[in-house]
Amino acid sequence: MRSIIIREAAAEDLDGARAVMLDAVYRDFGTGYVPGWHTDIIDPTSFYVVPPRHTLLVAVDERDGTVAATAALDARGPAHPPNPLWLAERFPSGETAQLRRVYVRPEYRRQGLARRLVEGLLDFARADGGYRSVYLHTYPHSPGAMGLWRTLGKVVCDERKDVPGGGSGVVHFEIPFA
Repeated sequence: MRSIIIREAAAEDLDGARAVMLDAVYRDFGTGYVPGWHTDIIDPTSFYVVPPRHTLLVAVDERDGTVAATAALDARGPAHPPNPLWLAERFPSGETAQLRRVYVRPEYRRQGLARRLVEGLLDFARADGGYRSVYLHTYPHSPGAMGLWRTLGKVVCDERKDVPGGGSGVVHFEIPFA
């Protein structure tokens, strides 16, 4: 059994976290690095480590220090565009804890790491005291994502069905955290 610890990312974790995130956008999403979407992956310090209401959590294999998984939270709500205007209004920046970059290396999947990381992010949001909602979006083809998010929250918009032309094909969730 692997011994995995969940912690806030430290300086020594950032290269490993970046690798997990880049692997996911290339392998799981097939998009590769897109500057307009993935700047935070290249510079996680400015997006998640420095801002006081943001965080980057990592799951680290204690045997060898491998970053096995990542999960981030920031205070930016979904932007319009590309998201529907009503969604941006429902989840405004500053009041919304947006979950981002919940990625697990394939060899560490199905061990509950994503759920543990999300629990840590929700604890962080609760402790902050300024968030009134928790939001995220995911691609339905992301390995394991829909199953996890359906157990933790509720779909508020499935662009494939709810947006003319299918939008960008993402599914938007709200996660209860009170």
